[in-house]
Amino acid sequence: MKKSLITIAIIGTILNASPYTKKQRIADMQTMASAMQDIQNGFFYNNFDMIQAGTSKLSDTIVKIEPPLSEVEEKDIMTRYTNNKVQMSNKIKKKINRKAKDIVERFRDGDAIQALQAFTKITKQCMECHTQLRKW
Repeated sequence: MKKSLITIAIIGTILNASPYTKKQRIADMQTMASAMQDIQNGFFYNNFDMIQAGTSKLSDTIVKIEPPLSEVEEKDIMTRYTNNKVQMSNKIKKKINRKAKDIVERFRDGDAIQALQAFTKITKQCMECHTQLRKW
């Protein structure tokens, strides 16, 4: 009985360890765009709950974003060093998470202007990733 449970657990782990696909990335990007829209609507309606829900959805989704497998598995050390895409992706993810927390804290404290500036900085990080890493 124990062996069969362990075998099932191992198989489940292996199946969940599949690479991050383009389809998954697109779905996550759409979720993040929806989260940004929720945050923006929260600003327009002066609704803290909408802002909190949007930032929560954004933070939960940004954790799942990974660079394309070709960037992660790059064999040429010089290319990997000059591109620096994996490190840049991780840095952008951290900045977005930090700014999402700033939005909630600032808006809750009554400083909507600073919260909106944090929102703008998140948008800037999104565009930085898309222009520098994804070559839009």
